[in-house]
Amino acid sequence: MADRARVECWLTDMDGVLVHENTPLPGAPELIRQWTERGTPYLVLTNNSIFTPRDLAARLRASGLPVPEDRIWTSALATADFCASQMPGGSAFVIGEAGMTTALHEAGFVMTETDPDYVVVGETRNYSFEAITKAIRLINRGARFIATNPDATGPSADGVLPATGAISALITKATGKEPYVVGKPNPMMFRSAMNKIGAHSEVTGMIGDRMDTDVVAGIEAGLHTVLVLTGISDEREIERYPFRPSEVIDGVHELVDAGD
Repeated sequence: MADRARVECWLTDMDGVLVHENTPLPGAPELIRQWTERGTPYLVLTNNSIFTPRDLAARLRASGLPVPEDRIWTSALATADFCASQMPGGSAFVIGEAGMTTALHEAGFVMTETDPDYVVVGETRNYSFEAITKAIRLINRGARFIATNPDATGPSADGVLPATGAISALITKATGKEPYVVGKPNPMMFRSAMNKIGAHSEVTGMIGDRMDTDVVAGIEAGLHTVLVLTGISDEREIERYPFRPSEVIDGVHELVDAGD
């Protein structure tokens, strides 16, 4: 779909699109206000599984973006949604933070270290050798291996940090088992987000700043894709890939007052 005028619902990435280090990017507050006033269904997406939607809503509100928690969709929520669809009322051993454990609890899962149905690896700043060892042993005994996202590193003020993909790789090396990754670039995260707001792919747009996650997953999900240049991508980055977004814009300010 190449015509933005047909878009009735929006999915948007958060960091690099709406905010940068807790500072709203140009046009972001106005775009959220426009969607709210027009009753446009939308969700703010993030591959970060550390925080709950309530945590993220508070962070965005402090940055000047009034996004309600029910308008936020994380890789933790998508992972919990997937696990519950596959094994309702199941059990899991989790390497992760409150965002992941809360999502699984609310999906009806039990957290356990004894013969869980799933080992779920999410983002955390407190990776433990003991927990990783336990995960390896549980997977070797038959637990299904799930990861919230494939990102190998994450940013910090002091430089990169090992992220979910790096810890998953360690577990894969020790077990010979690859995880099923639910978050971007798996288009399943977009499909579960669209299910939440009752959207159809033919009239849904995705705004992101990464070709290798946002755009490729949006294309595979059949969405109108908009790449913004306020994050990590530039024109040179776009040329590296065999696919292209529906649109490339300088920032979300270009979407304000675009169509009715």
